[in-house]
Amino acid sequence: MENAKFCDLHMHSSCSDGSDSPEELLRAVRKAGIGIFALTDHDTFDGVGAVEKLLAGMADPPRFFRGIEFSCITGAGKVHILGYQFDPESRVMAEAVAEGRRLREIKFERRLAHLEKWHGIRFTAEEMAYLKAQKSVGKPHLARLLVRRGLAPDISGAIRDYLDDHGGKDGTDARIPVAMAIRAILDAGGLPVWAHPLGGEGEKHLTSAEFEGCLRELTAAGIRGLECYYSRYTAEEEAFLEEMADRHGLCRSGGSDYHGKNKDIPPGMLREDNLTIPLQKITILRHLI
Repeated sequence: MENAKFCDLHMHSSCSDGSDSPEELLRAVRKAGIGIFALTDHDTFDGVGAVEKLLAGMADPPRFFRGIEFSCITGAGKVHILGYQFDPESRVMAEAVAEGRRLREIKFERRLAHLEKWHGIRFTAEEMAYLKAQKSVGKPHLARLLVRRGLAPDISGAIRDYLDDHGGKDGTDARIPVAMAIRAILDAGGLPVWAHPLGGEGEKHLTSAEFEGCLRELTAAGIRGLECYYSRYTAEEEAFLEEMADRHGLCRSGGSDYHGKNKDIPPGMLREDNLTIPLQKITILRHLI
């Protein structure tokens, strides 16, 4: 860690809803000068093995941590839970991933129905083959096809106008229970972290009262860290999360939520103003390294 200047513990590849292959992701990491990173694809760790193989043959590779991101439901609504350095051979992790994928398929079918009901859009056999070939299909894959048809100028616009309209954003019941995700990560020897705890990309940010209500449930379930440093958070939101992490004895983590071309977020961006976060503040590194 002493030689690294930049860190990004929340990144996605084409194994879920990012645009970069593992090879392209690694090139982006090196080009950005990131010395410590994690791959945290949604409900899958298929890309982790590919990255580990690439790093094994590389001189002076960046430090890599195995990761995953689970889509979860709590009593207060939806959350995302990141897991780091778990045993990929763990039975409980395999069960949680399988359930996450099953529910992701349900959301996929609902989105197809939404597009047909509200927009009269049905995909061709060739387009469906592309979608079915994805290991963890998500909104960006659907949006990319809509852009190709000329229905939207970009992926974010396609999601906003065709997938999140008319209540299409409401898929919170098709998520695994948060206690299941946290327990699986812990039982597999990993470290569970609440991803973008004030709200993710395009979401209304939680009030302090809403945040604390959700945190109580996650703390009871065994959460170990908060993603205090995030590409869409202000310095004030960052300071609030730092205070909450310290108050509750949780690790501070940080990640950009990089998705390649599918989101307008560069690798290593850990705050809205893109100022560098000193690695000493990202206290989760003390437990991972």
